[in-house]
Amino acid sequence: MADIQEIDVKIRDQIGTGGSRAIRRDGNTPGILYGTGIDPINITVETKVLVKHFQTGRFLSTLYDLNLDGKKTRVIPKDVQLHPVKDTPLHVDFLLLSREAKVVVEVPVSFINDDICPGIKKGGVLNVVRYNVELSCPADAIPENIVVDLSEADTGDSIHISAVTLPEDVTPTITDRDFTIATIAAPAGITEEADVTEEVEDSEAQETSDAEDSQE
Repeated sequence: MADIQEIDVKIRDQIGTGGSRAIRRDGNTPGILYGTGIDPINITVETKVLVKHFQTGRFLSTLYDLNLDGKKTRVIPKDVQLHPVKDTPLHVDFLLLSREAKVVVEVPVSFINDDICPGIKKGGVLNVVRYNVELSCPADAIPENIVVDLSEADTGDSIHISAVTLPEDVTPTITDRDFTIATIAAPAGITEEADVTEEVEDSEAQETSDAEDSQE
């Protein structure tokens, strides 16, 4: 797991719609810190800092240490409300975590050995079904990604979650089926050629059958 990044936050006194607007005008984003055993704490985050982390694409599956008045608190972002037009953050929620906590997060899928993949070397195409997989995992052991090895994948193969090695105590939230992550699709030319070959064989078989019938 990557090093835990820090985000500086401040307690906010301004609440309500008017207070939130004033906070945003000052270049900050209102937020809340909540969790088991604590009363919700109203906070502010510098907007440009929040945007920087949000644009990584992994914000909601990354652990952070919130630096509040010199005290570090381990959290995971749970929600970011965005402006419907500008896509700028309007509000952010952070969940306080304990070491024993388990969290549900979406983790990105990455593919390796595509350069030696038999199916791709034949001209096949990698068709990604799931770019992210929802996992249940310990709060202090969130994997950065799910690695799919393509070194033995051939055309027509489907790669399921069961083929992926997950870290200890990390499990997919979908448990009722062995869902597909990706497939290796055959090249269009090969598919078309196979269809034509099948049609020719069917035609030849029919001609042979007709000839035999006429001889009888």
